[in-house]
Amino acid sequence: MSTIEKPMKIKVKTTIHQQGGSETMELTVLGRYLEKDGAVFLKYEEALEEGTVRTIVKVTPEEALILRGGAVKMRLPFMLHKKRRGSYEMPFGVFETMTMTKRLEYSKGLIDILYDFTMQGSPAGTYHLEITFQEDEI
Repeated sequence: MSTIEKPMKIKVKTTIHQQGGSETMELTVLGRYLEKDGAVFLKYEEALEEGTVRTIVKVTPEEALILRGGAVKMRLPFMLHKKRRGSYEMPFGVFETMTMTKRLEYSKGLIDILYDFTMQGSPAGTYHLEITFQEDEI
């Protein structure tokens, strides 16, 4: 199996819908795009106040997984119309998370995930994650 890896410009847009309204956060970073064993991977780093966070987004036609390591440790799995258990690790403890995926679409240059997010059994809102990426022309 050959592996394709390319530099990418990655834009991550997260919209959180809660009872009090919605909030949108956007991040644009340079990262890497990788195809391996029928899955697509995006890898990037972001600098936060707490330190550097390394993120890997893995997508297959059936499911997606977001892994974050470094200053923030998180595991968020997604499978369409299924509940998936994940975790969010902070300095003072590990929280159990749950995702209920309502939409999971992947096409060239776009990952679109809509999900209900629960932390420690409490609803934390409906999240819309749009990740767009294009080859970085160096």
